[in-house]
Amino acid sequence: MDALTRAPIDCIRTSPGAGGARQVHFAIPAPDESYLAVANQNGKLFERIDTDYATNTFVLNTAAMINLATCITPNGIACQDALVRPDNAPICPIIESTSRYVFVTLRGGGLFVVDAKRTPMEIVAEYDVDTVHPNGCLGAQVGEKMYVDSGGGTTGHLYGADVYAFPVTGFSASNPPNVPAPRVILSDTSEDADAHGATLTGRQRYLWIADRGRNFLWVIDTSTDEVVNEIPLAGAASDDPTPDLLATSPNGSHVFMSLRGPNPLTADPTSARAARPESAWSR
Repeated sequence: MDALTRAPIDCIRTSPGAGGARQVHFAIPAPDESYLAVANQNGKLFERIDTDYATNTFVLNTAAMINLATCITPNGIACQDALVRPDNAPICPIIESTSRYVFVTLRGGGLFVVDAKRTPMEIVAEYDVDTVHPNGCLGAQVGEKMYVDSGGGTTGHLYGADVYAFPVTGFSASNPPNVPAPRVILSDTSEDADAHGATLTGRQRYLWIADRGRNFLWVIDTSTDEVVNEIPLAGAASDDPTPDLLATSPNGSHVFMSLRGPNPLTADPTSARAARPESAWSR
């Protein structure tokens, strides 16, 4: 879309996965503006759209695609495996500042780091479900650290809130699994815990992580990787706002927050939440 006029410029149909399934859960432009990283969730495909903003040319590069349901990692391990990575629906691609590496979170847990500059794209690091828990969505880079979260909301992983700090270098197809290792910054399996969106504030001094199940934000000091505060969100406007995704304004003065609303389509198995009156929700 043209950001100034809000007018659509192009519409791109992604590839069908097994059984013809496809659904773009999340797509994000690379910092160098050379491509869009696309999480084709129901197709279990990680795709790339090559972009040229000078000519408004956007092409789905089918030769670059990785089929996360059927591929084999450089270690000779099935990308999707009941014990290692049980459900490889990609959730959120997170691109580091050089635009080369993409951190791809997975619905069933585990994670891939992909070299997006290669065609086809190449897995250069693999992590299992014990190392990176399910349902991660979004992250943020500060210097040589990439923060990635994981959350709850699916029947196989109802509750969870984890934050990891990955390096942004040291990746190689010759590395064994779970190398280079992330550091666990936060891990919480309490009832209703569900970490999701993330954004940086205070000139990258603080990382805010939304807990959409319990209606607050964690505040992490990026210089120490310690949780230094929590910001409650329930109040007069809504007693159950369910914060989902966060974005900081360019000048750093405001954080914009999307809310799940009363009838989320997916990842909300808690019957008590679904039964709450619509008047309790903020849109």
